[in-house]
Amino acid sequence: MTFQAKIAQGLKLVPAADWDACALDTGSGHDDPFNPFLSHAFLSALEDSGCVGGRSGWAPVHVLIEDEADKLLGAAPCYLKSHSMGEYVFDHSWADAYTRAGGRYYPKLQVAVPFTPVTGPRLLVPDGPRSAEIRSALIAGLRALRDQTGASSIHATFLQEADLQALTSEKFLRRDDQQFHWFNEGYGRFEDFLGALASRKRKAIRRERRDALANGISVEWVLGKDITEAHWDAFFAFYMDTGSRKWGRPYLNRRFFSLIGERMAERILLVMAKRSGRHIAGAINFVGDKRLYGRNWGCIEDHPFLHFEVCYYQAIEFAIAHGLDRVEAGAQGEHKLARGYRPVITSSAHDIADPSLRRAVQAYLDQERLYVSEAAGELAAATPFRHREED
Repeated sequence: MTFQAKIAQGLKLVPAADWDACALDTGSGHDDPFNPFLSHAFLSALEDSGCVGGRSGWAPVHVLIEDEADKLLGAAPCYLKSHSMGEYVFDHSWADAYTRAGGRYYPKLQVAVPFTPVTGPRLLVPDGPRSAEIRSALIAGLRALRDQTGASSIHATFLQEADLQALTSEKFLRRDDQQFHWFNEGYGRFEDFLGALASRKRKAIRRERRDALANGISVEWVLGKDITEAHWDAFFAFYMDTGSRKWGRPYLNRRFFSLIGERMAERILLVMAKRSGRHIAGAINFVGDKRLYGRNWGCIEDHPFLHFEVCYYQAIEFAIAHGLDRVEAGAQGEHKLARGYRPVITSSAHDIADPSLRRAVQAYLDQERLYVSEAAGELAAATPFRHREED
């Protein structure tokens, strides 16, 4: 069998069933057999809504590996980028240093899910006897694309272990960071989870949950076909408020939410807070086979601890009720530690064409990984869970 690499400048050029057969293969050792963000439905919604493509600075250049009969064997979600926004693995300092030295950092290639700091497959290859060869062909295709486009570098972010090993074995540079995830230790209900915490932390969470729902606030779960355009209207107002205050330019538009509602509503959970007959806050979550992925939150009224209730505690309740083994609540946020979320290392891989820039980045990453490892160890020791000598 021989392989051929192609570039798809948009998922409209790739049949959904073919893409999903690679991205959502249940036998390939994925951390979660159904990672919703790698689905054709999610990625095409980003393109069809205009959140990527056009003048967004995210130009789709997906790398495809096919056989002689044009059957899709593997793929990589890839974008030619003219900036470093919306990635959650920050390389602005690399770009600035290279520009000051007379280099041109942009365009670059980003192998990622836009605006989504969730670990998952990036070299989308179904399990099989030639999967390692197909991964190698994808990596070679990415490097050929880098050369053809004049890109300075390739950045594959939020990697699973198999992809990380494949890329670092091909001399990509490893970078580590951390997030905070909640782990289901076989809890039957929320109170079982609280029972695993130290008494003081237990009381603090109960107090936060009580105070969050004061002032006549109620919370509901809205899933699947029960999600209406009215829900999306309300949620988009929340999202825009948060985006405008934190970044100034929210990445997702209203059309995107309607499209995912049409294409993958069965994988979406909206946690909506209501007071005096109207929705005042909400969070969007995506449901995998094993994990719940919390993504965006917002509100139009400020209430103490409502953010923690809607984003963290309700997510834990849902995961327990549906037998999910983990809640991933997005990037950053050491405040999650006190709410029972644990530090987890996330990894990316970077291939830089210019030898001088590569050496400088490698030296930086060697030091950064040590810091991340030490910080994760300290944070792990500070979790709110009971020690044996405690009650």
